[in-house]
Amino acid sequence: MESCAGSWRRLEHSQREEETDPEPQAPPLDSQSAQWKNAMGFWILGLCNNFSYVVMLSAAHDILKYKQASGNQSHVEPSPTPMTHNSSSRFDCNSISTAAVLLADILPTLVIKLLAPFGLHLLPYSPRVLVTGVFSAGSFILVAFSHSVWLSLSGVVLASISSGLGEVTFLSLTAFYPSAMISWWSSGTGGAGLLGSVSYLGLIQAGLSPQHTLLSMLVVPVLLLASYFLLLTSPEPQDPGGKDEAETAARQPLIGTETPESKPDSSWDLPFQERWTVFKGLLHYIIPLVLVYFAEYFINQGLFELLFFRNTSLSHSQQYRWYQMLYQTGVFVSRSSLYCCRIRFIWVLALLQCLNLAVLLADVFLSFLPSIYLIFAIVLYEGFLGGAAYVNTYHNVALETSDKHREFAMEAACISDTLGISMSGFLALPLHDFLCRFP
Repeated sequence: MESCAGSWRRLEHSQREEETDPEPQAPPLDSQSAQWKNAMGFWILGLCNNFSYVVMLSAAHDILKYKQASGNQSHVEPSPTPMTHNSSSRFDCNSISTAAVLLADILPTLVIKLLAPFGLHLLPYSPRVLVTGVFSAGSFILVAFSHSVWLSLSGVVLASISSGLGEVTFLSLTAFYPSAMISWWSSGTGGAGLLGSVSYLGLIQAGLSPQHTLLSMLVVPVLLLASYFLLLTSPEPQDPGGKDEAETAARQPLIGTETPESKPDSSWDLPFQERWTVFKGLLHYIIPLVLVYFAEYFINQGLFELLFFRNTSLSHSQQYRWYQMLYQTGVFVSRSSLYCCRIRFIWVLALLQCLNLAVLLADVFLSFLPSIYLIFAIVLYEGFLGGAAYVNTYHNVALETSDKHREFAMEAACISDTLGISMSGFLALPLHDFLCRFP
């Protein structure tokens, strides 16, 4: 069995040799077995790729407080009591918005995704995956052993680079496999959000220090490398898109010049004008997904900590953890729902998500929602919308691009969620400071 190492040119070269060689060849790997191996491979890749990103959002603030408070690596749990920004404010505010950590964890990813469509394809897949795994491991080690704020933030940046490079790489890689692999990848990324947050909180509650908790997670980048090099198999070159009859009938090209006979790796040689044409064709998916993620993360990082109910048995920190847990649950379920529900009009999801933002922002100012359980329901629904927008966007892009353009199109569409998250982080910071000055 041949492992997947990104050598598509070699694969096609061997195919051409087979066409001229009259001697019988060895039978191919059983297609059903290969399909399941690839499905599990992409699910694990999605899980491992987003894991460090999620853990850093959950752990970075605790680690910084831990370093400042203890100055050592003993079993000290960070204090759950936040330092208030304004004791006279009606909001129970942290001194710094949670959007600050979000920006440290997303801006390097944004830079990578902006530059990826213009030259990342020149680097083969295997070195990219190796860098992804090494940077992921480095992020856990650096944050675990750092003794300064800036060193810890450098570890968060490494996690961001790993996650961004990995997402661009693995989504591009799905261009060479059946389109069902996008659903498996997406489900894995949703699982990362749920498992990453639960594992960090669970290990801390079990008595591990933040340092030992992060070091125990070094198994994740090892699993990522093993899944790519040992589990994935080479795709079938004669059917790179893997489209069934229903998908073919539903296909609506993004641009008018389809070339079905072209091979997937011809996207390596696309001229700039052709890339720009494909990118413009993607905008009716990119713009709605940007809006979905802008509204989603503005809620998560700008409003969650301000949606505080004093008349419940849950503390502020417990309420915040419940918000995050319900959100991640909704994302996981909807990112795994492609076989049950396929959505072409992503702008509908964008409008619904912006409506969620408007309702929760109004509640921050007016406090008209009477129960925290209504907030729980809205947050779960918010996660459903975000996950559905993600998986359906990439499925539609894969379905509506030619074999020649698919790899580039997947890379270009990657910018959507990161751009929306970055915009929300920049706006959530001043909003947090503004609201926390209210009496």
